[in-house]
Amino acid sequence: MTLTPDRVPPAVPDTRGARLRLVLVLGALIALGPFTIDMYLPALPTISTDLLTSSATVQLTLTGTLLGLGLGQLIIGPLSDRFGRRMPLLAGTAVHVIASALCLIAPSIEVLGGLRVLQGLGAAAGSVIALAIVRDLYTGRAAATLLSRLILVMGVSPVIAPTVGGYVLAFTSWRGVFAVLALIGLVLIPVAARALPETLPPERRQTTGVLGTLRTYGGLLRDRTFLGLVLVAGLAMSAVMAYVSGASFVFQEEYGLSEQVFGLVFGTAAIWLIAATQLNPVLLRRFEPRQLLLAAVVAGSVAALVLLTVALLGLGGVIGFLVALWLVLFAVGLALPNAPAVALSRHGEAAGTAAALLGAVQFGVGALVSPLVGVLGNNAIAMAIIVAGGLVLSTLVLVVVVRPWRLPDMEPSAVALEAAVVH
Repeated sequence: MTLTPDRVPPAVPDTRGARLRLVLVLGALIALGPFTIDMYLPALPTISTDLLTSSATVQLTLTGTLLGLGLGQLIIGPLSDRFGRRMPLLAGTAVHVIASALCLIAPSIEVLGGLRVLQGLGAAAGSVIALAIVRDLYTGRAAATLLSRLILVMGVSPVIAPTVGGYVLAFTSWRGVFAVLALIGLVLIPVAARALPETLPPERRQTTGVLGTLRTYGGLLRDRTFLGLVLVAGLAMSAVMAYVSGASFVFQEEYGLSEQVFGLVFGTAAIWLIAATQLNPVLLRRFEPRQLLLAAVVAGSVAALVLLTVALLGLGGVIGFLVALWLVLFAVGLALPNAPAVALSRHGEAAGTAAALLGAVQFGVGALVSPLVGVLGNNAIAMAIIVAGGLVLSTLVLVVVVRPWRLPDMEPSAVALEAAVVH
């Protein structure tokens, strides 16, 4: 079945209300992953004390979640191409609920770490299938608009989640955070079952099996430009993940903030990410996504080096560190929507699998980065080193491998509509 640029199958009415409902439901499903990763971050020092383990070991539970999310996307994406979207989505979310409930009674850090991997596997269903559903229903300008909104959710959720976690911890222990995550999943299952029809009919499903899936992945990996863009997106996200994984120790233990104040301070980063993603459509009226991507990663690298200098010299205390960090996050907020948009535009015929690979690399890089902050000491200098390293590497990959000045322009109508929707 071929879709015209602004039409959807009869299963989903093509109205403004239907599109808004779709964005809200898919946005909630995508946010489940970041909330699973980050909502318990303010409690990391408490977990370390409660389970009699080191801070670096506790951070490995974060790494386990990221590994689960990355591996889950690689598995669930192709499964949804073969069996349809609804069954893998609902089953994965159910796995997330069960794992979250079991985290409530985890007796040791080893058990908690294993359950966090399972949580990540379950949450991966919403992350990858939401993008696949958009691709099923829309093409052209409409698809670009909806994908941009979902990418905004992906960028902002990791920063909002710890703030929510800080409020939850004001009324309960760290185990209560997992009760809230289980409740969120329980609510999402009937909402998704009711609001999302099956968007991939049997005649459009893949029947090539495992070998066909491997061939598709192989083709994507042989595309040097696509692979470079995926690495750029992953390395840019590594700056966010370094901040996320180390922030609770830096701000609570090094700078002495309480759990609640930490949640508020951590949430200020969301302001800069949101500002950047909302500025992006305005800039797209004058510039190509590839141009904005180059400017964003270069600016982010410069800001990250300033952050490292501030941390090394102790300039300005917590305020000086925060200001430099906000500049980094603003630049990353410009890079996050443009890197995936350019990457996915190259492989429309395999958008679901391409989205799975993109998400897996982002979470995989995050899984590698998260424990490094702990290994280096869980302090401001350690965080700044990882943030700067990720963004400088991202710039090198973009310039040496991708060479964005050689990429073709994207469809002007898609860019124009994106700007019109925001304003």
